[in-house]
Amino acid sequence: MRRSIGRLSAAGIAILIGTAFLTATLLAGNIINRVTTDSIAAQFADSDLVVSGDAGIDAAGLEDIRGTEGVEAADPQVMRFFELVSGGKRTYQVVVPTASDPRFEAQELVEGAMPTRSGEIALPSDVAERLGLGLGDSVTVVRSVWTPGAEGAAAGTGTSTEESAPSEDATAPVDAATSPDDAASADEAGTSAPADEPAPGEEAAAGSFVDTNEKVTLVGTLDDPMGAYAQVGGAGVLSNDDLTAWEADSYAPGESTTAYNAVLVALAPGADLEAARSSITSSLGGETKAWTSAEYAKEQAAQMTGGEDVFTYVILTFAAIALLVAALVIANTFQVLVAQRTRTLALLRCVGADRKQLSRSVLLEAVILGLVASVAGILFGIGLVQLALAVAGTMDLGIPLPPVVQVTAVAVLVPLLVGTVVTLVASFSPARAATRVAPLAALRPSDAPTLTSGAGRVRLVISSILVVGGAGLLVLGVLLGQQGSATTGLLAATAGGAASFVGVLVGAIFWLPKVVSLVGKVLTGSGSTAKLAAANTLRNPRRTAATSTALLIGVTLVAMMSTGAVSARMSMNNELDGRYPVDVSLATDGYDEFGGNQPVALPQSTIGTAEKVDGVASVVPLTATSVTVDVDGSDVTFLARGVDPSAATTLVRDKDAVEGLAPGTVVVPAGVAKDWGISSGDQLVLTAAPLPDDADPQGTPAPLEALVTPMGGRALLVTPQTLEGVATGAPVTSAWVGLADVNDAASVVPALQDALAETDLPIDVTGAAVERAMYQKVVDTILGVIVGLLAVAVVIALIGVANTLSLSVIERRRESATLRAIGLSRSQLRWMLAIEGMLIAGVGAVLGIVLGILYGWAGASAALAVMGDVTLAVPWRDVALVVVVALVAGLLASVIPGRSAARTSPVEALAVD
Repeated sequence: MRRSIGRLSAAGIAILIGTAFLTATLLAGNIINRVTTDSIAAQFADSDLVVSGDAGIDAAGLEDIRGTEGVEAADPQVMRFFELVSGGKRTYQVVVPTASDPRFEAQELVEGAMPTRSGEIALPSDVAERLGLGLGDSVTVVRSVWTPGAEGAAAGTGTSTEESAPSEDATAPVDAATSPDDAASADEAGTSAPADEPAPGEEAAAGSFVDTNEKVTLVGTLDDPMGAYAQVGGAGVLSNDDLTAWEADSYAPGESTTAYNAVLVALAPGADLEAARSSITSSLGGETKAWTSAEYAKEQAAQMTGGEDVFTYVILTFAAIALLVAALVIANTFQVLVAQRTRTLALLRCVGADRKQLSRSVLLEAVILGLVASVAGILFGIGLVQLALAVAGTMDLGIPLPPVVQVTAVAVLVPLLVGTVVTLVASFSPARAATRVAPLAALRPSDAPTLTSGAGRVRLVISSILVVGGAGLLVLGVLLGQQGSATTGLLAATAGGAASFVGVLVGAIFWLPKVVSLVGKVLTGSGSTAKLAAANTLRNPRRTAATSTALLIGVTLVAMMSTGAVSARMSMNNELDGRYPVDVSLATDGYDEFGGNQPVALPQSTIGTAEKVDGVASVVPLTATSVTVDVDGSDVTFLARGVDPSAATTLVRDKDAVEGLAPGTVVVPAGVAKDWGISSGDQLVLTAAPLPDDADPQGTPAPLEALVTPMGGRALLVTPQTLEGVATGAPVTSAWVGLADVNDAASVVPALQDALAETDLPIDVTGAAVERAMYQKVVDTILGVIVGLLAVAVVIALIGVANTLSLSVIERRRESATLRAIGLSRSQLRWMLAIEGMLIAGVGAVLGIVLGILYGWAGASAALAVMGDVTLAVPWRDVALVVVVALVAGLLASVIPGRSAARTSPVEALAVD
């Protein structure tokens, strides 16, 4: 090994990178799990027990817990959202009640005190700063209060609102969102009904929710050192009396009170925890459980990930890919080393060494290399994680991170074992080759081992079966996906892609060297140096195939993920354009796409402000009011909007959404038409609906022809003139915003939200561009992480290219000397090696890109077909970058070997035995 230290260095670096990656993955997984569990547990502060049940815990259950022997205090875990207003600044803030016991308080005071009576509030320091508040200042809390409606108001007239539309499942509108996040981003992007909507045909309770302002005084500022409320941006604290009273005011008649998800319990000094736990679960019965805070945090973290450490598993997949590529580099290294030691091995056989001894010597060398490189990789991985923690500690991430990495036995032993085993397994084939060295026939240099005809036929048959069978399964997966079986199709496509890719790799020795040589001949013309470089790639097909295959694996996976991501993004954009033709909607009535509430005028200054935001191309105002329509003999309340047809046609992404809009027509969104059985050509009579503040609206009913279009949302669309005739004085309540470049949504939408942050009214900023910005960020983030992880495999493969060229120089010293002796200059020799390196790296990269694009298209077709038409795209920028990096890396990989070959004089090289 001492004589071959230089030759083994590249293999050692490859395994070092792979084990460092594996070590860092395991340590990062531990940190993420710890941070997740600690942040959840932080919400329970120093409580002794956390009581929870599948059906929740009601007020009676809470009193039972408080009455349990040994329990000193018990508080329900409550979090509520309120709008806070200070001057022209607004924000939505989570608030929690004051704790009855200091052990329940998860946050720490920075200044002031906790609320002790009604009318007081404590806020996170950054929230107070954002609102420009100091201790003693007043802040307005906006809360909703159920107010019985006046006689004749819309809610009490016996008419149905559009939110109670019949649908296929007779429970909710087809487009209804199913989560608070969905509901929050509804508006023109398809709005959901309130969670407590009446059943179809059932008359809603008379009344409506009215916003009420409460003045409270800031008495303290808070810090959240353990990140208990980091996921919601921190929590304010209100007096328990205020929060309880306000919550009671928020219920409509007949609504049930809230059941608590969890109750925090503090035990009296000396109380037995297990006895209290048993008493609580016995008294409440059912599925109620009492956990310690650490136990409950682990349970919640497990529920978040389905009981599996998903992050670690995903990253370990990429670590396995990196180690697979490292194994190819190691195997290639040992194969060449065995070929170079042919004479030494033969001499050992002559002096009595048997085949087993030669095999053991190669395997022992591999074990030592694996151990040393793995230990170095483990130390390097630990150093990387510690460096990442140090850098992250200087950033405001909103979550507490450990200052020092905690090294576990698993994080050390697993990489050590894996790195050593991978190196050992990779050396099996070279060890077998060493046993085949004949004592006498090998006393002169021999050619590198070649495949036997029998082995070649077996390999060819296996490769062909895997490629053909895998391709068939891949096509089947795409077809299943297009038929709507997304899960089955994706599984079939994944299995088919994996099988065909393995077949390509198994058969690479047959075709890859020939492709490299052919490309070399085509691209390099008739120059003698280029011809020599192309010919060299065929001299040892096994080595050329192994080297290029290592790069092929990494590049294929990078190209596949990039292609899948860009296809998913374009398909998503096209689907959003079709479903939600408006980029952004600004509205004061975004919560009321169903009508029934008093419209609130959008300030004219809002439109002017929006128009000045960089990236905004146009802003179109829309008037709005509630109207009733006779549908099958029943008056149904809808929200109707008035928009100028020409301006709307210019702004919307899908022109079909407003096609035909003109005086005398009404555009009915396809979702609404499906729910209520409305068809194009139907006659609809729009009549102004009575509202809470306007029981007798002015206007003339208008008979209009229905036009069913793919318009998003639930509101009917008419011209402004038509709406003015139906309801005189209908105000402008919303505006459509068109972006100059929809691909800039990720930057324009936040700028638009910031520009409107200090308006007098809360304005909902929603629409397709908001979703597009969110999805683009998610897709780009995931893609960046995956490509970054796969880049490790590509780096290892490029190290393999340099290693192959270095060993090739050693192997061909006599040949290089001969070429120098017959007139080849040093620069020509270096250029020959450069061309050879670029051919191996370039062809491996190009073939990997082609395979990656095909696999990416197949995966996108199988997975995304269920959402509509799939747009297949090519990430040209990423493709070009990969090719350039491969060529440059191949060129750089040849520099050191080229200099080594050029420095050796012809006489010295020819003298080598």
